[in-house]
Amino acid sequence: MLFPINLAMEKRAETGEMMSNRKQGSREGLVTATVAKLREMIVAQPPEAQIGSLPDLATALGVGIVTVQQAARVLEHEGFLKVRRGPGGGYYGTRPGAEGLSRAISGFLALHHSLHPEAIDIITLLDCELMAAAALSTDEALKSELAALVSLIDNRNTAQQRGEFDQSVLDILYQMVDRPLMELLSRVAVHHYAEYPHGPVYGGSEGKQRWKRDKRAIISAILDGDPERARFEAQRRRREIMRQLGTTI
Repeated sequence: MLFPINLAMEKRAETGEMMSNRKQGSREGLVTATVAKLREMIVAQPPEAQIGSLPDLATALGVGIVTVQQAARVLEHEGFLKVRRGPGGGYYGTRPGAEGLSRAISGFLALHHSLHPEAIDIITLLDCELMAAAALSTDEALKSELAALVSLIDNRNTAQQRGEFDQSVLDILYQMVDRPLMELLSRVAVHHYAEYPHGPVYGGSEGKQRWKRDKRAIISAILDGDPERARFEAQRRRREIMRQLGTTI
């Protein structure tokens, strides 16, 4: 049986813990709200524009200096903010790059033991929609760039050359298709696949010829403005690749 003094002490401890948790939650909520407001200020101005000094931002946001500092660290990590010290210093807005995000997410996937078959699965799945969407593009300049790559296909005989060619094609398709999330997911999967050792998907002389055939068929469908054929060719390529990996889709 607990004595009254022990019960009182337990109640005070519980009350103190609850107050501490509420205070911590309130603090975290304030920082999160400040991050959102500061991010809005950044994206409303051109990249590299000065957002303000620490005291100015604290006043503008209606929070303390420590809260601004905590929010700034979050945005620095996200790639939205740079802190410059010394004369002319202050907080400057930036924009996160797709490559930087790809590297960061790829590192996360490696930490959680995501292997390259999963990356290939995602790459080929996204390709089916990316190729179809690209076929709807009316940008003639980008179509001309894509058409110019066709003449290089026959000379791409090594895995490295084919990989560089594939990336050149993707870089054009990303511009043809205004789908930022699709581009980010595709870049992440491609970067993750390239980061870690694996065998070639198109191995041997037969694989080399299949790669050339697939590329011609997909690019031809895109240039002809035929989204259904582009999707069909990308899906056929996906089924063949996943079959080689022993994965059912």
